[in-house]
Amino acid sequence: MSLIIKLHPMQSSFQIILTAGKKVIKDILNLLQLDLTKNMAYDRQTRIIMQKVLSSDSNAIDIGCHKGEVMKQILHYAPNGAHYGFEPIPNLFVKLKNTFKNKVTLFDYALSNQNGRSDFKFVTNAPAFSGIKERSYHISKPVIKTIQVELRKLDDVLPDDARIDFIKIDVEGAEFDVMRGSEKLLRKNKPYIIFEFGLGASEFYGSGPGEMYDFLSNKIGLNISLLKDFISSGKTLEKSELEHYYHSRTEYYFIAHAV
Repeated sequence: MSLIIKLHPMQSSFQIILTAGKKVIKDILNLLQLDLTKNMAYDRQTRIIMQKVLSSDSNAIDIGCHKGEVMKQILHYAPNGAHYGFEPIPNLFVKLKNTFKNKVTLFDYALSNQNGRSDFKFVTNAPAFSGIKERSYHISKPVIKTIQVELRKLDDVLPDDARIDFIKIDVEGAEFDVMRGSEKLLRKNKPYIIFEFGLGASEFYGSGPGEMYDFLSNKIGLNISLLKDFISSGKTLEKSELEHYYHSRTEYYFIAHAV
């Protein structure tokens, strides 16, 4: 197999080869279902769940689109659905607009439980860690640039009659605030929600596993499962189990789903 790469004048051939090589290796590992990291396992499990729960006309929301990896999967499994993406980092938002054009309705808002404007901590050397508040970072020297973003509640962005079947939320600790600003939509639709939630991020927003469990269970009427359990057995978590996984840092991606 030969690989022909057209070089951009501002990029070295080494950078292109390195990037292409990483992608090939990642694709091979995905094909063989070999997970070298926790994040790789979560990515693979997310794809399996989307394939399982999405139909061709399902409607989905990707909150924290980043580079659009999950949105590409959503479009693959639900090509006829109405999809929405949220990404407040300006350069990533522009790239998403160019990538998805008329296929996805995109917003450059940071979703929260209130409307307004806010400082946003853009980690320029690790954009995936960016968020409204500073948090613990898994890099030694984060370079943080404070930018201004628009805050919106999801309930105030989408129309009341919007049908939503699936939501992914990855917003570096603000997941609970996003859900609180989406309560009306969540109660009405009871979608599948894959969300990140763990120490090192959520505590900077004043939220913990008890509040998350009570909100999803009592207010929205959803169960919570580990991704792997949802795929294999459908086992749901008790409140104490969510608290254990959270405080022990052994799991930090979950799925909420109808009772």
